[in-house]
Amino acid sequence: MAQLSGTVAVVTGGASGNGREICQTFAAAGADVVVADVREDPRQGGTPTHELVEAEGGRATFVNCDVSNRADLEDAVEAAEAFGGVDVMVNNAGIFRGEEFLDVREKGLQQFLDVNVKGVFFGSQVAAERMLASDGGSIVNMSSIGSIRALGAYTAYDLTKGAVTSMTYSLADRFGDAGIRVNAIMPGIIGTAMTEEDVPIVGTDHGNQYARESIPMERFGSPEEVANAALFLASDQSSYVNGESLVVDGGVTHTG
Repeated sequence: MAQLSGTVAVVTGGASGNGREICQTFAAAGADVVVADVREDPRQGGTPTHELVEAEGGRATFVNCDVSNRADLEDAVEAAEAFGGVDVMVNNAGIFRGEEFLDVREKGLQQFLDVNVKGVFFGSQVAAERMLASDGGSIVNMSSIGSIRALGAYTAYDLTKGAVTSMTYSLADRFGDAGIRVNAIMPGIIGTAMTEEDVPIVGTDHGNQYARESIPMERFGSPEEVANAALFLASDQSSYVNGESLVVDGGVTHTG
């Protein structure tokens, strides 16, 4: 397993779903973790992520963080100072819902932009400021296959994830010479509490049939598989990987 011993990671949206699994995976690999989220309790229920990490012998703290507010992101990165300073920033927090393009209005679009784009922009910014004053670091942005493949009634979501992908490339170019690597993950359909609520087919017989017929690996992904991709990009095992978008979708984007 890739190791993060001696590092400190900030994970936005770390209370639930993919973010929760990333926090646990990073902690198991030796990282101290700042769980930054608008909620402390997991969406799927259970023990708060930071408490779970501590119960398993790791070090973690929770920070209430609305990623649409730059000051909250500053607080999350500041919390990492108690562990020694931020080495890894995972901009995972995001919102996802389907809405017919002709029905999207300004308030709904602005919410997508505030969380999915502004949150990644300023999350990267506040982390980069700290990383520039140290020995560099790794920024991992959560994009989506929706940034490169049409997802039907998810135009507003696709728009924001396209912005995340483009931003990742730009930041990789901007900070590569400072030892700050910036990469993205593009998940396909992953079985989380959010997708089970917001994607009607997930967790149903119809969904399983869709997966068998449409995804080369014949199943949806798991949060553990996304977390392992994040671990690779965060660690020195990807030391020469910069400006990459790692697709984690069972092969559906390019072969399905």
